[in-house]
Amino acid sequence: MAWFRPGAGERLRIGVFTESWKPYMSGVVRSIDSFASALSAQGHELFIFAPGYPGHRRRERIVFRFLSLPAPTNPDFRLCIPLSPRLGWTAARLGLDVIHVHSPFLMGQLGVRLARRLRLPLVFTFHTLYHHYAHYVPLPRPLTEWAALRWSRDFCNGCDLVIAPTPGVRDFLLRLGVTTRVEVLPTGVDPQRFRQGDPTWLRRSYNLGNGPVLLFVGRLGREKNLGLLIRAYSRVRAVHPDCRLVLVGDGPEEPALRAQARSLGVADGVVFTGRFGDRELANAYAAADVFVFPSVTETQGIVLLEAQAAGLPVVTVRALGTADMVVEGRGGLLCEPEEEFLAAAVLRLLADEGLRKAMGAAARARAEALSTPRLARRLGDLYLELARGWRGAGEGVPS
Repeated sequence: MAWFRPGAGERLRIGVFTESWKPYMSGVVRSIDSFASALSAQGHELFIFAPGYPGHRRRERIVFRFLSLPAPTNPDFRLCIPLSPRLGWTAARLGLDVIHVHSPFLMGQLGVRLARRLRLPLVFTFHTLYHHYAHYVPLPRPLTEWAALRWSRDFCNGCDLVIAPTPGVRDFLLRLGVTTRVEVLPTGVDPQRFRQGDPTWLRRSYNLGNGPVLLFVGRLGREKNLGLLIRAYSRVRAVHPDCRLVLVGDGPEEPALRAQARSLGVADGVVFTGRFGDRELANAYAAADVFVFPSVTETQGIVLLEAQAAGLPVVTVRALGTADMVVEGRGGLLCEPEEEFLAAAVLRLLADEGLRKAMGAAARARAEALSTPRLARRLGDLYLELARGWRGAGEGVPS
């Protein structure tokens, strides 16, 4: 049975349970990956328990894969079969000090059971406003939303610490009835990574011309509110006929968005690139004039911070999560989730190069303050505090 070891100093062993991991990419995967790299560099050891993916045979010393099935509404996403006769033995052998789960569902429940079995402190990061994803469940939406909210509250209250990515999410959880300790800790970025993009690559690769470029990065799902972005773009295009809208990512809404762009007569200006790797993503940020993000369902929106790290001014709707990531009038502009307001904010930036540059510089400074190493040190301190408190309370002592 594992417990906190005083002789281990500041170094801890953390078990991370997640519903998704590489090669699948999402905001959750990027959050876990960035924290894991920084925490490892600071001397901690992380062991990741995640689904397996067809064709992915890479041997990974710190990743433990589970059998999985494709999700009915998103075949790229895998649903874990959270069963393993060796899990308890493996976890005990690893000598874990803390278990950190990143969803309240299959792998999250597995992490809960293991934490209770090994008598370890349990941390949960609230990455997702699950009730906003009710449209993916083939049941009446009011029922699904109610169930998601209640499940989220009860799961949080069964943990020892909840991480909220932004103050707005913390306040949401408290209003929901969460009584567990909640700490605000965003996912950070590596600012240096986004300063090295090639500002010519995107224009050359997609024949964008010399006009202004608006950029969105993220999954092309209904919850991202991209219909609003296409409508706002059509208004911008009426003023700037050479403006291009570049959508980086993939997802089930792509056919509908293409059809919408055709119906509005702007299909020739909307570019769908699919997913980008890290280098191409940095190049895309470097080439754009304005980053536009219409989602109202985010707990943080990591791409907002990435864009700011690249010195790109941001226009986003005023909503839970996103409103905490952009300093109004400095790193970008916040607006109401209506096409006329979104278009007006974009047009304001396109009309004033000096304002764009000033906001880009402020955005870069904002990203510096939220660098991954700095935030990872805070997470490591929280882990250490939990582990010490757990041992001081007499928990986890082997019998």
